[in-house]
Amino acid sequence: MQGTVDGFSYGLVTPLVAYLMACLGGALGLRCTTRSMLVAQSWRPGWLALGSAAIGSGIWTMHFIAMMGFTVRGTPIHYDKAMTFASLAVAIVMVGVGIFIVGYKGARGTALFTGGTITGLGIASMHYLGMASMSLDGTFEYNTLTVGASVVIAVCAATAALWAAGQVRGLLWSVGASLVMGLAVSGMHYTGMAALDVHLHGTAEPATGESPATLLAPMLIGPLAFLLLAGVVVMFDPLMVMGKPAVALVEHKPGIPARTHHTVHHNPDRLRFRPRRPVRHQGPRTPQKR
Repeated sequence: MQGTVDGFSYGLVTPLVAYLMACLGGALGLRCTTRSMLVAQSWRPGWLALGSAAIGSGIWTMHFIAMMGFTVRGTPIHYDKAMTFASLAVAIVMVGVGIFIVGYKGARGTALFTGGTITGLGIASMHYLGMASMSLDGTFEYNTLTVGASVVIAVCAATAALWAAGQVRGLLWSVGASLVMGLAVSGMHYTGMAALDVHLHGTAEPATGESPATLLAPMLIGPLAFLLLAGVVVMFDPLMVMGKPAVALVEHKPGIPARTHHTVHHNPDRLRFRPRRPVRHQGPRTPQKR
């Protein structure tokens, strides 16, 4: 029996809140990625790891907030807790791999393509693993072409977001990149949901697992608390907000002393005055010797 699927049981509330959460996680993560390009090599892994966790938490939170509005008429929906939180780990790890590639190799060429592809696949993997954690009195079937389209959307939008973050041109660039990242997650999510068909079994056996209401508390308390802490780090770091490229000179300090103004102009001055002083004082010194 074909199940009636409703992805907007709360109207536009869940899609809008989910999109905002995706943008928040993307903004924090991409600012951390931008910040990693402005500091010395020793600090870079920490900023990239923080960015990976922020983006992964943001897209995971977005997914399950959106799923709060997902219902299937005629059967309750439950979630397997272990698989649900495994999808969070997959999101953070795969997004982290893509961000580390861009953070160390630069947001261009092969590195950008590879990082964007892995990040997009991480978003898609999180989505479909989260869907696999659902249990109900029925089975899921997906349209292959629509699923492929959802993955392409995630990869393309994630690549565009990483490219914008790699430009290091200030806060507005990262805000725009986070909006693109939010579109990547939301667009991928609802395109993937459009590929879903539910076939109900019609049995009276209750599905096992955690209900959406039970998962709501840890979903909000855990990842949201982390996102708020990451937001505090961003707001109290001026370089994170402004993203001035001039700070990038920190990494080139070993080559600066050889080209400073002191070494260029001070030595020639000494060379100029040294030959002149003996010439000017030769006249008055010779009469004193007499």
